[in-house]
Amino acid sequence: MTKYFSFAATCNRWFRFSFSWAGLKPTTIDLGDGTVVHCWVPKTYEPNKPDLLLLHGLGVNAMWNWNEFISSFIAGFNVYVPDLLFFGDSYTVRPERTEQFQAQCIAGVLEDQGVRKTNVVGMSYGGFVGYSLSAQFPEMVEKLVLCCAGVCMEEKDMEDGMFSVKSLDEALTFLLPQTPEKVKEMFEVTFYKPVTRMPTFIMQDLIDVLWTEYLQERIGLVNAMCKDRKMSNLPKITQPTLIIWGEYDKIFPLELGHRLKRHLDENARLVVIKDCGHAMNKENPKEMYKHIEAFLGNPLLSPKSN
Repeated sequence: MTKYFSFAATCNRWFRFSFSWAGLKPTTIDLGDGTVVHCWVPKTYEPNKPDLLLLHGLGVNAMWNWNEFISSFIAGFNVYVPDLLFFGDSYTVRPERTEQFQAQCIAGVLEDQGVRKTNVVGMSYGGFVGYSLSAQFPEMVEKLVLCCAGVCMEEKDMEDGMFSVKSLDEALTFLLPQTPEKVKEMFEVTFYKPVTRMPTFIMQDLIDVLWTEYLQERIGLVNAMCKDRKMSNLPKITQPTLIIWGEYDKIFPLELGHRLKRHLDENARLVVIKDCGHAMNKENPKEMYKHIEAFLGNPLLSPKSN
């Protein structure tokens, strides 16, 4: 049965228009071995501008994550915005689910597009991929920005009570929600000031459009991200790194930001956004953008004013 209206599908159409209007075009890169990555790339490459790679989080595709920022970033950068595997039109038939494999695929996209060195901004799960890209392909990454990306977590942290949930299975019920009740819980966990009222049909529509496809594969991504994770296995990258965290992040508590700062020592700086949860890109995008712009240091960029 055809729905009379889909809020999420309408947002998808608007975001596609917004990305195109800003100066990006969609492209599909076949990396071989059954792996295909969809990526937004510049319509016109400008050699005088540096390059910028934006990596989205687990809950949404690239457009939903970065729409608030795209026009500002394009003012000073050649911007590349891929959908990670099992989001949007990106997929693989290979069995790998690790962030290391995601990073290898992103490196393949950059090579295909002729990008030799780029700045990287990763949001949440995208930060895991960005960190791995920086570790595996250090020559490709100029500067790295990690937004509420708990790369320093350990599997035992859940047992030790760091998180609001007691098991990964419990976390998955709202990280990849399949009922309106779990969508509401997701908003309560990811936002400091969550949306308190949303029609049930809108929440179900979000599930149908955003969180139904590739469900088992995405569960595999989360499991691979957490399984046997230890600080002793985390490489120490050397690129200048900005760590941005929401003061009241319930997905990845702020302690993980301090832990990462200690791990990277003088190569990193930690900024905490006040009165903000995990979804800082939605709750306070202007503050988030301001810190990224200052760190990347491109004079062509200027913060939005309103």
